[in-house]
Amino acid sequence: MSSNMVVMTFSNEQTAEQVRDRLVEMQKAHLIKLDDAVVVVRGQDGKVKVKQVVNLAGAGALSGAFWGMLIGLLFFVPLFGLAVGAATGAITGSMRDYGIDDTFIKEVGNSIQPGTSAIFMLVEQATVDKVVEQLKPFGGTIVRTSLSTENEAKLKAAFGQE
Repeated sequence: MSSNMVVMTFSNEQTAEQVRDRLVEMQKAHLIKLDDAVVVVRGQDGKVKVKQVVNLAGAGALSGAFWGMLIGLLFFVPLFGLAVGAATGAITGSMRDYGIDDTFIKEVGNSIQPGTSAIFMLVEQATVDKVVEQLKPFGGTIVRTSLSTENEAKLKAAFGQE
């Protein structure tokens, strides 16, 4: 069974970690099955901290190298300029193997501003209505998913987004 990547952003530095904790609880209750998840916090100083969720049963579908490459593309590449252009092309190409395109990278990178956080989730399966009900109070924004356009629209609607 394949997983869907879902990215939610939050307007402060703490909420993504709170959502992570709730996801762990929901996984224990069998409401969701995550293959992997990572929290990204961008401090007021612009520095990015990545916190991999390690206490998920079955976590680790993707390696730290994958998350490192993805987060690197989102936040660090502009700092290196053209010197890493060829490497960027190679990394971006490898991200496409996972269904992650340039539009995703730009959209998510622009959404995580200083003082905000996000959670990247690889969701294998979920009881969507119950998961949405438990996550809605956190006020996150679904930035991007690998779901079909129709299913992504339904998920965004559930969170009160257009």
